[in-house]
Amino acid sequence: MSCVIKLLLASALAVCTFAVTGHADIISGSLWRVPEATSQNAIPANVPATMPNVTFDVNSPFNFSATDATIAAWLASSSASNIVQNIPGSLSSLMDDNTTGVLVQFIGTVSVTTGQTFNVTHDDGLTLIIGGLNLGFNPGPTPPATNLATYNGPPGNFPFQLVYGECCTGPAVLQVDLPFNAVPGPIVGAGLPGLVAACGALLALARRRRKLAV
Repeated sequence: MSCVIKLLLASALAVCTFAVTGHADIISGSLWRVPEATSQNAIPANVPATMPNVTFDVNSPFNFSATDATIAAWLASSSASNIVQNIPGSLSSLMDDNTTGVLVQFIGTVSVTTGQTFNVTHDDGLTLIIGGLNLGFNPGPTPPATNLATYNGPPGNFPFQLVYGECCTGPAVLQVDLPFNAVPGPIVGAGLPGLVAACGALLALARRRRKLAV
């Protein structure tokens, strides 16, 4: 087998490994600095249509918790990575200064079963929608509160939207123990069976090539 074919085959197998196994527990978030009144109502309708101040990746489940913190410190509290500051000065701004707060949005997928329970701690508001079902959290100002939430929709993999608002000074807490997933790309999401079959064929080809080489 030529070096070029070996390289192409190795690259294809690496892509297959990533696409099929993926990094299912890493999702992306978008954060906007918004007027205080907007941050006091963490609902999807209040999510700005403008460029986020900051975008980032984070492992799920979430564990954000910081008091009177900057945006950078709040992101660090849950080991956020790939942080991009789209608007200069955003990371050094407070999560809330009684004039400007933040809204944070996460969108992806989650695998749930009917009757599944999970813990949620938030300060301040939170809206969590799974498969079109609003789980009924308080979207407004609240002290840190931990609730045992129950998902009563049908079982399966569903899109979710989580909107979190920090207002009224700290602390800024968002802890959700559901293992959310990133939105799959068009190839993985729409044609996963075909992708798996193609990867299987590549693996079989690699095995035959190894036998011939021996």
